[in-house]
Amino acid sequence: YPNAGLPNELGEYDEMPATTAGLVKEWADHGQVNIHGGCCGSTPAHIAAMAQAVQGLPAREMAVPETVTCLAGLEPFIMAA
Repeated sequence: YPNAGLPNELGEYDEMPATTAGLVKEWADHGQVNIHGGCCGSTPAHIAAMAQAVQGLPAREMAVPETVTCLAGLEPFIMAA
């Protein structure tokens, strides 16, 4: 979950919702988002802007890891399941 930017010298977050939403959209376009929300400094406006930015994008397809057993000794041994 992204922060609304970095805190300023007063500990407040100045990043506007459109900026945060643009970054989240870029990450989602590159397949880097599983779920999104907000953290420090995020407001309901940030969450709404992020939701609107990714609306209609397909869900990220999760890769299924190959199931193998790998052992190491003097020689590697890989056993496929």
